[in-house]
Amino acid sequence: MTEQPRRPVAAYETYQEAERTVEHLSDQGFPVERVAIIGQDVRLVEQVVGRMDYGRAALHGAASGALPGALIGWLFGLVDWVDPLVSALLVALYGLVFGAVVGALFGLLLYALQRGRRDFASVRSMEPSRYVVVVDEAVADEAVRLLGGLRPTGAGGRPAHT
Repeated sequence: MTEQPRRPVAAYETYQEAERTVEHLSDQGFPVERVAIIGQDVRLVEQVVGRMDYGRAALHGAASGALPGALIGWLFGLVDWVDPLVSALLVALYGLVFGAVVGALFGLLLYALQRGRRDFASVRSMEPSRYVVVVDEAVADEAVRLLGGLRPTGAGGRPAHT
């Protein structure tokens, strides 16, 4: 199946504005399966959330190991690999504790191996600087006509000039 050529019909600074445009097209009966919202000029944003020390490294490791440990323990309990008399919930609890301990040890080890090169915790995200609404070329003129009555909200909304 070949992809049809697409044409931009509007560009916005926020995703909500682009979403509003697609909603408007949908309300007008436009075939929205022929529409896409494309984030452009993507940048990596790393938000620092705090200092990292051995305690936080252990806590983050324990948190990341606890859930997988509990799930594996629960599965072992369900299929009775350990002991038919031990309930799945009890084995899941054991798995949670074991996963947390192993995760904490790995968190401490990884932090120690960095030797102070990264003494902070952060959360990374990808953020586009603008969002472009594109439609299949075959229905682009109809989309432009339907969007003529849609007023942009905020400073970012502007129709794309084709």
